[in-house]
Amino acid sequence: MNARLADLLHYGTWLASIAIGLGLALGSTRIETIGIALFILLPTLRVLLMLLVFLRECDYRFTAIAALVLAIILLGFAVGMRQGTEPT
Repeated sequence: MNARLADLLHYGTWLASIAIGLGLALGSTRIETIGIALFILLPTLRVLLMLLVFLRECDYRFTAIAALVLAIILLGFAVGMRQGTEPT
């Protein structure tokens, strides 16, 4: 599991960094935004990968914990998106 998580974070960080660098070089705000979104998405992907690994290893206690953390992240995202669209 540690190797998979390390690979995810390693390659994800490189991909996000390249996207931000490319966006800066080309003057493209959209590409920069994609890179920033990737940096924000990496911890969520880590939790999802941990959930899948724990489920595959039949470690149901840690699967439940990872699922709860993922649910909290998704709930926070949904609340944030909803509050962002409401008029003030």
